[in-house]
Amino acid sequence: MFIGHYSAAFVAATSPRAPRLGTLFVATQLIDLAFFSFLLLGVEHMRLVPHITAMNPMDLYDMPWTHSLVGALGWAAGFGLLIWLWRRSAAAALIGGAVVVSHWVIDLLVHRPDLTIAGSPPPLGLGLWNYPAIEVPLELIFAFGGLAFFVVRTRGTGAKAWLPVAALGAVMAVAQGVNWLTAQPTGVIDPPPPSLAIMGLAAYVVLALLAWWVSRTREIKA
Repeated sequence: MFIGHYSAAFVAATSPRAPRLGTLFVATQLIDLAFFSFLLLGVEHMRLVPHITAMNPMDLYDMPWTHSLVGALGWAAGFGLLIWLWRRSAAAALIGGAVVVSHWVIDLLVHRPDLTIAGSPPPLGLGLWNYPAIEVPLELIFAFGGLAFFVVRTRGTGAKAWLPVAALGAVMAVAQGVNWLTAQPTGVIDPPPPSLAIMGLAAYVVLALLAWWVSRTREIKA
């Protein structure tokens, strides 16, 4: 998934004890932020293989530090510790850490078997990327259902509070459309160009900044 991951951030952000939405957007994609950074540094590896799944050509064959369950729990613990040092709130730290781990759980639905428990076999993944008729509506329900839930549970604090929400929703839709409509490669690309990781990192940063803007204009309803 891509924007479907943000459902966890939207739901968590409706708790008065949770970090703000921008922080939770970072938490939601922290594992992929780390993965694309490690890809650029040569710590983890992938290649592009045409039609390795119906929707995604990424052969994610080496990502033990980010996409193992143990690795995800480690990133969650580190993120939760940072939140605790910042907010001095155990509840905020636990919520932030749980949102980090949600990325691995949601990935389990769509990935081919390339996730692991601790970096070694057995590989795990239900492979919904091979079933677009299921994955596409599921992604949209997760993403925009989460956004709708957040909007219903919060209220705007200014006359134009609708603007950041609309901007976030529009950019999410465009980013997912680009992800879905990008053509599969015609041959194996190993390693992939650095631009792939850079574009992924840039998308996550832009969406997190928009989520921060949203959080500045909305408050949780009593």
